[in-house]
Amino acid sequence: MTRAASPKLVAYATLGGLGLLAALVTGRPELAAIALPFLAVLGAALVLAADPQVEVESMLERDRLLEGDEIGVELRLSAKHTVQRAEVLLVVPPALSLVDGRNPTATPVSARKPATLDLRLRPERWGVFDLRDVHVRARDFFGMFVWTSQVRGQTPGMSLRVYPRPEALPHLLRPAETQLFSGDELSRRKGEGIEFADLRPFTFGDRMRRVNWRVSARRGDLWVNEQHPERNADVVVFLDSFAEARRGAHGTIEPAVRAASALTERYLRRRDRVGLVSFGGTLRWLLPGTGATQLYRIIDALLDTRILLSYAWKSIDIVPVRTLPPQALVIAITPLLDERAVGALLDLRARGFDLAVVEVSPLPFVDPGRGRSRDVAYRLWRLQRDALRAEYAAAGVPVAEWRDGEPLAAPIEEVTAFRRHARLARV
Repeated sequence: MTRAASPKLVAYATLGGLGLLAALVTGRPELAAIALPFLAVLGAALVLAADPQVEVESMLERDRLLEGDEIGVELRLSAKHTVQRAEVLLVVPPALSLVDGRNPTATPVSARKPATLDLRLRPERWGVFDLRDVHVRARDFFGMFVWTSQVRGQTPGMSLRVYPRPEALPHLLRPAETQLFSGDELSRRKGEGIEFADLRPFTFGDRMRRVNWRVSARRGDLWVNEQHPERNADVVVFLDSFAEARRGAHGTIEPAVRAASALTERYLRRRDRVGLVSFGGTLRWLLPGTGATQLYRIIDALLDTRILLSYAWKSIDIVPVRTLPPQALVIAITPLLDERAVGALLDLRARGFDLAVVEVSPLPFVDPGRGRSRDVAYRLWRLQRDALRAEYAAAGVPVAEWRDGEPLAAPIEEVTAFRRHARLARV
């Protein structure tokens, strides 16, 4: 710890020195007697003062929780020498609010028994937060010296991972094609299943339990039921992290990550295979997988998403082919602000992928400003975005606008309606 003199030490030294100087100048010893108590305390402080060597051990109740939940933080302070007053400040990120306890606070620390401080924090948004940095300031018994240090907690696991709170999604987008493994999605093809698909005449090899006796009795021949098998799907969440619109502490990346985690959780719950492509300043991807392990793997990757400016990536061709499995449903979550992401999505559609776009609207984060020129520029920008949506629609890609604070189910239903209309138009 770094030692520094406190204002009290300076005051005592000044008073003692002035008393001795006054006694020497005036020749009156009683003035020296007045200075002796200050000098005695100063001397005792110089002799007895020693580095207290305060150490901090910080612990979390748990290292993972959801947005809005509360978590307890315990700080244990130990010292080699007893400290009459130790001032402690836990460095808390702005996204975490203090619910209970005092930060900063002061407490005595005994050399025999550690002192314990309890705090309760509540995260206001998702993210990864480090809670290991603690500032400590200790004073000696006389208050003459101050020791300061920035202590980094020795206990591992002080990185708090706050997951986005899942949203209720009564319906999900149906993929155009399913895979071979069993799941909860009805395949468009016919086979062994429980959902009725069609009737056909009985052929050699059909099981008797598939015979529809009511229809057979009416038509005079044996007819059997055909079903739609239950299959799983490959879903790839495409997260655009090239650019964002931001105003203050809020931007488009926060609701985008929240939507990506909600879709991942719901599709994995249906036993689908889900993958992730984070396309921006750096390229990150996770191959499709299933189960709780895949859920945590994707969400942990989403928590590390940042907007990184880069002009190196030119096209989607840099993404490995295995990242996007054939017949996969690609759900893009993007503010449609960067031309590279826009071109990448159109290239995906041209390569035959089943694509849907959830547009995280940047409008709430854009100030149109005042003045005729700014108003004209703002209206032209809005018209340009409308033309971009029309280009996607012409390519058969639905684009649903979604604003932060609105339920995610609304754009999902809008995309579903577009896809249903498009299928009817092709018949």
